[in-house]
Parts: sequence; structure tokens; C-alpha cells
Amino acid sequence: MRRFDNIDLRLLRVFATLAETGSFSAAQITLNLSQSTLSTHLAALEQRLGGALCLRGRKGFRLTPLGEETVEAIQDLFESIDTFQSRISQAPTELGGRLRIGTIGGIINSPQMVLQHVLARVIAQIPNIHIDLRLGIPQDLELQVADGTRDVVVGPFACHAPGVQYVELCEEPHALYCGDQHPFFAMQDADISKDMIDQARFSVRAYRKLEDLQRIRHPRASGSIVHMEAQLMMILSGSFIGFLPEQAALPYVKNKQMRAIKRDIYTFSSKHYVAFRNIDEKNRIINIFVDEIVSGCRGSE
Repeated sequence: MRRFDNIDLRLLRVFATLAETGSFSAAQITLNLSQSTLSTHLAALEQRLGGALCLRGRKGFRLTPLGEETVEAIQDLFESIDTFQSRISQAPTELGGRLRIGTIGGIINSPQMVLQHVLARVIAQIPNIHIDLRLGIPQDLELQVADGTRDVVVGPFACHAPGVQYVELCEEPHALYCGDQHPFFAMQDADISKDMIDQARFSVRAYRKLEDLQRIRHPRASGSIVHMEAQLMMILSGSFIGFLPEQAALPYVKNKQMRAIKRDIYTFSSKHYVAFRNIDEKNRIINIFVDEIVSGCRGSE
């Protein structure tokens, strides 16, 4: 008899989304994963289960008998997990315990979310709490809160994870930047043509690659990053242009180490959310955290 005690719940979430959307392209959009990453996750799950879960070809996408059984089993499994965690979270106990938070990198620079202040206020209300704070990229954080790996997550999410509540926090403005060693730095915006932008080395967020390319209609990416600290290094090298949150770039702009390029054209805002599972909406610790970060954002407006 095969044992499945070490299956990553995230792989099950990915396959459930693939089955629900009915195609690899739709699942890629929903999960914000590349085709290769999605295929790797599927292959890893199929290896653990010992057979093919779906077929795709001229007849289109369809589940195998094993795939159909797996989808039904996944639904039963997650319903059981939700029931278990709901009962435990509502059991009478002294207010305390563990809060597992996930957030994107660079959030410490946000004047609206000021997560460090939120943590201080939460701890003041729950002195015996254990805070487990991890950094991650948006699509991973969404999967982690959906499968219960993280209790609450903060970031610019696609809002696609099933069974998850999203509370809007704020909008974060971004601009296109170059470093002081880049040829664009000493040029006037009017002298920087679209063709010159297209020829420049462009560093994109690996988890938003297509969006970044489409924002400036750039033909290709010459570099990629996951965390904003890495984007700062790419831009400060003088070799790349790339998008940054304006707040993260501000200290370097003031020191004349970088500048925004054509701000009237190449800017956008991303919405940030705090997210937690529907099943945890009565969890007092999560409610305290959510209330504090929401009130902090509204107070900064």
C-alpha cells in the first residue's frame, strides 16, 4: 500500500486549481505561475501518486480516472482540514499562541503598512504570542494562506486563492528607474525615445514578468528579480532599468543615485491586501492583526 504522508499541500492546491479551470493556460493565469513551473508541480504530484492525473492534446484537456478520484479526495481532505482548524481556533484557551505571518520583501519601506508598528501593537495586546514572520513572493504567499501554512499574509495579490478573504489595505505607486551610471540618468526625458527604452536592459519581477514587459511594451527581459532589494541592486549597477515602488527608491533619488524615467508615462499602482482564510474569520488573534494593519493603513491616508 502506498503512503502519501509527505505530499506537499501546495501541490494539491495547484492541481485542484488546474482541474477547476480546465486548462493549463487558465491555471497559469489564476495561479500566476509559468508553464514550466506548473508542469513541474504537476509532475511532482503525479510521481508521488504513481500515475498520470490529466491528459492534454488534440482532444483538449481532460482528467484521467486517477485525476478525477484525486480531485474528489482533495476536496474531502481540505474540508476536513478546515473543520479541524476551525474547531481548534475556537476552542476555549488563554489568548496567545502562534501567529504565522507572510509578507513580501521591502514592505518595511511602506509608510502605509508599517508592519513593524503593527507587530508592536499586536504584541502589546497579546504579550505571550509567538510571531513567525516569513518573506515570500505574492503567488507563493497566496497558496500558503490557502493551504494553512501561513495564518495571514500581506502583499499585492491576484485575489484568486479559493476560500480566502482579501481586505484591501492601500495602493503603492511604482515608477521606472535608472541608476546614476546609466546613460539615461544624464538625459532629459524628452530625449529618451521608445526605441532607446526597447534597447535598454530591462529587469523584471520574476513573478510579474509579463505584466512588467507589457507596461512599457518592452520586447524582452534581460534580468529578473524576486525581492525589491535585488531590484535596487540591479538598477544601481547602472546596467538595468526597472520598476520600483516609489517609497523604496526615494532615499536613492534624494542621494542622486537613481531617477525616475518618463514618470508621466511609465508609472502604475499596485493594490496591497491582507488575506486570511474564511475558516479563520472568527480567530481572535488573526482579527487583532487584521484590525491593526487595516486601521494603520487608514490612519496614514
